[in-house]
Amino acid sequence: MTTIPAERPKLETQQDDVALAERLRTARDAIMSELRHVIVGQEEVIEQALVALFSGGNCLILGAPGLAKTLLVQTLSRVLDLTFSRIQFTPDLMPSDITGTDILQIDNATGHRSMVFAPGPIFANVVLADEINRTPPKTQAALLEVMQEHRVTVQGRVYPLAEPFHVFATQNPIELEGTYPLPEAQLDRFMFEIVVDYLSEDDEVQVVRSTTAPAAGRLRPVVTGDELLAFHQLVRRVTVSDAVARYAVNLTRASRPAEASAPDEVKRYVAFGASVRAPQQLVLAGKARALMHGRYHVGFEDIRALARPVLRHRIIMNFHAQSERVTTDSVIERLLKAVPVPAGSM
Repeated sequence: MTTIPAERPKLETQQDDVALAERLRTARDAIMSELRHVIVGQEEVIEQALVALFSGGNCLILGAPGLAKTLLVQTLSRVLDLTFSRIQFTPDLMPSDITGTDILQIDNATGHRSMVFAPGPIFANVVLADEINRTPPKTQAALLEVMQEHRVTVQGRVYPLAEPFHVFATQNPIELEGTYPLPEAQLDRFMFEIVVDYLSEDDEVQVVRSTTAPAAGRLRPVVTGDELLAFHQLVRRVTVSDAVARYAVNLTRASRPAEASAPDEVKRYVAFGASVRAPQQLVLAGKARALMHGRYHVGFEDIRALARPVLRHRIIMNFHAQSERVTTDSVIERLLKAVPVPAGSM
């Protein structure tokens, strides 16, 4: 006779979640401490990267050359007890160079020949897709299934990726020659588009001093893969009120020109608004941010704080916006003013 294990008491589960939430905040502090040995300033950028990491999202990181985009991802991977792979995207890169391919293997003893799958560099826990817009669309498309399904299909066979799995892609927005714009379907698979800006004068002086001095000590891993997977599940168990979820949806819907709630700036400058993935990612990322700030529920402030990195790559501007140099960030700023937070909520 088979016995069914008794379900754990709800109180015990809640206590476990509280302890895990404390561990998440400890992990955040430990990661920040290690990153500070290498990365100067960029507080908002680091927080957004950690929100994506704790919620299981992917990030597209934009910034001019020399702003430590690649260094940030490399350093982050070194403080995680995970496998890391860097793929340098170039115009001659082929899809099989990313995903892997079948190769002919001969058994020396029997002479038997068989096709064996050789995994590509995508088979890692943290993948850095460096200068992702320098490779043609055919190769960019190789990441679509990988980022959404966490698996690779080669010759009809499906190969699952090890969990956790994160893609951090970098892009130089000021170089256009020899680049290929990412398709909207792929952009939508990134939780955030993080913009890395220039440092303050004092921070830049600190960078110059630290990079011209003897190298810092070795970084230590502070979070394991199992812990990160536990954080992913914990984030999804954070509660969100109907009012906050509806606010995320209303903010997204107002970015679509055909909606009655869209501000005049959206109707004039936006060709296509954000997809349904936007409010999903807003709420999920908001849950992670709430835990990082010591709260067990998502607030309106979490949605507003993450609106720019979640929406900026999902809003497609039209010709009028390009000719008048209207940016997506300015449109999002207008959205935040136009879509009211429920009275008495903040």
